[in-house]
Amino acid sequence: MSLFARIFTLNAVGLTVAAALLLGPVTVSTPVLPGEALVVLGGLAVLLAVNVVVLRVGLAPLGRLGRAMADADLLRPGARAVVSGPVETAELITTYNAMLDRLEAERAASAGRALSAQERERHRIARELHDEVGQTLTAVLLQLKRVADRAPDELREELGQAQEATRSGLDEIRRIARRLRPGVLDELGLLSALRSLAAEFTTHGLTVRHDLRTGLPPLTEETELVLYRVAQEALTNTARHAGADRAELRLRPVGDGVELLVRDNGEGLGTAAGEGAGIRGMRERALLIGARLSLDDEGPGTDVRLTVPVRPGGPAAALGAER
Repeated sequence: MSLFARIFTLNAVGLTVAAALLLGPVTVSTPVLPGEALVVLGGLAVLLAVNVVVLRVGLAPLGRLGRAMADADLLRPGARAVVSGPVETAELITTYNAMLDRLEAERAASAGRALSAQERERHRIARELHDEVGQTLTAVLLQLKRVADRAPDELREELGQAQEATRSGLDEIRRIARRLRPGVLDELGLLSALRSLAAEFTTHGLTVRHDLRTGLPPLTEETELVLYRVAQEALTNTARHAGADRAELRLRPVGDGVELLVRDNGEGLGTAAGEGAGIRGMRERALLIGARLSLDDEGPGTDVRLTVPVRPGGPAAALGAER
């Protein structure tokens, strides 16, 4: 029965009972006798109670829909409102769920295009840094060496400092280029790229151990790139914000997919920290390949877990076909 029919029926019953009482033998004296007052108040109480029950039952699905709309987050897809209640309410909830399906599909497609453009731009900048700026600094370094060989003794120390500064700048540019576009990922594969990443983040204050299992299912280039970028962002957050001295990087096959885990012993996210651009970026990359990203900071440190289902024809395969 529709919500309109329920409310109309309840009101019709109440008005019919009132009319029957007025036209029937029941009368109300003036002043009202106690017995008559009890009958009127009892009937009013029954009508109000029935009205409350009907409205609460009929409007409860709308309340659940409102809470589902308030909690909806396109970066955490899959949550849907339960279809229940009268016909109109059920149709409204069904329409809302269909709208979420369209929004999540459009968000995934737009995120895929944006991230693809971002990776192309990263690749272009890394190539220009390596080919243009890197070669220029290399030429400057060689020129400084030739000048230092012919310079008087009192200038050699300063020229040596200029050489060291140029060499440091060249190393920094190469490091930035590697982080923008990890050539080791293209040349040696995902496992070697993750080992190199762990070694890069292993500094005097942070030790990164890795446990990278072999026997992974076949992964698309997009899936490997997302796994690498999520690991890179998680370790960057650990190094910059967690205050940790140990971190662990794991990759293993699970079920019909793979699982990436980055764990540290730092301070965690905190209740007021919220999710910054880095975490939202990881969630968007996870959506790109249909993966599930979860963060756990209940215990000491933080666990960043990315579970990637590997199935033919998934989002990553679709993106690869688009490219």
